[in-house]
Amino acid sequence: MARQALIPNPENASLRELKEAGKVGKFETGVRCNAIQMLVVGIPREQVCRALQITERSLRTWIRLFNEYGVDGLIVNKRPGRPHIIGKEKAIELSDLIGNPQKADREFWTAKAFHGYICGTYAIECSYQTVVRFFHERGYVLKVPQPWPDRQDEELRQAFLDKLRVLSEQGDTDIWFGDESGFEGDPRPRRRWDKKGHKTRSTKNGDHLRMNVLGMVCPRSGEFFAIEATHVSSDMFQAFLDEADNGLTFTRNRNVLILDNASWHKKKSLQWHNFEPLYLSPYSPDFNPIERLWLLMKDRWFNNVVCKNMNLLIQRLDRALLDLIGRPEEVKVTTSFGKLL
Repeated sequence: MARQALIPNPENASLRELKEAGKVGKFETGVRCNAIQMLVVGIPREQVCRALQITERSLRTWIRLFNEYGVDGLIVNKRPGRPHIIGKEKAIELSDLIGNPQKADREFWTAKAFHGYICGTYAIECSYQTVVRFFHERGYVLKVPQPWPDRQDEELRQAFLDKLRVLSEQGDTDIWFGDESGFEGDPRPRRRWDKKGHKTRSTKNGDHLRMNVLGMVCPRSGEFFAIEATHVSSDMFQAFLDEADNGLTFTRNRNVLILDNASWHKKKSLQWHNFEPLYLSPYSPDFNPIERLWLLMKDRWFNNVVCKNMNLLIQRLDRALLDLIGRPEEVKVTTSFGKLL
C-alpha cells in the first residue's frame, strides 16, 4: 500500500507570513520557509528538493513541524551544545585553585598536573584538552618565567619612582634611559611552530661571536642613540657619552640620564657633557624601558639567526639599530614609562 504524501497545511500561515519569517534569523530558517512556500503554490516535491538542494527526508520533517507548530516550527533556534563537563559552581572553585596552587601544596600548575589533580581529587572525568581550554577561558596563557632578583629594596624602589615622577612633570627636563646589551652570532634558539614529528634544529657554530651595544633613549621624543663595541668598560662608556654629545640634538635645558649601578657608570673621572646621571635603585631592571628595546631587537633581528663571522654579525646589528632609529613613534610606545608612575 503506497504511503500518502505529506503536504503542508496552507491554513497554518499565509505566503506573506512565510516570506516575512524567512527574512529573520538563521539562513536555514529562510530555506525552510521557502520550501513550504513552494509546496503551497503547487511546485512538485522533487523540484523543490532539487532547487533548494535538500533531501526528501528533511522536507518531510519541515512539513511536520509546520503542520504542528505553524511558522514557529520552522524557526531554527541556537543549539545548546553539549553541557560543560565542569559545572559553574565547580568552575569557580577550580578557578580559585589555579590562582592559588599552594592550596594543593604546589608552587605552580602545569595543565598536565592540574588535569591529574582534578581527576583524582574531584573525580572529574575530562580530557587534557578540556583542561587546556579551561585555562584559556579564564585568561591563562603559557609563559616562560622571567628571572627576578630577590634582593630588591622596596623603599629604595619607591624613592626612585618618586624622583622619576617629579622629573617627568618638569617641562624643561628630558629623561633619557641608558644601558648596554650583548648580541651573539648564534643566540639561544627560541620557540617556533613546526610540524609534529619533524626534528626542529637551529644551526650553532660554537664560535661565540659577540658584540655589545651601548644605547640611550628618550621616551618623550622616541630618539634612540647607540654605538657598537667589542667590550664594555669605563673608557668605552666615556666614548659613548662623547659620541652622544656630538650626535644628539638637545631640545631641553636639563637632560637626566638614568643608568644602572654598573661600575663603569660611576667612575669619578667621567665627563657627562649635557647629561646629569641618575642611578636606578639596585636590582631594578624593570624600571629601565630601554630593556624592552633590546628584547624587541633580539626578537626581530636575532631570532633563530646565525652569523658565521664577525662581519655578518656587525652588518646585521647595523641594520637592527638603524631600523630602531628610523622608527621614533614605535620607540616612544615601546619605552613609555607612564605605567610605572
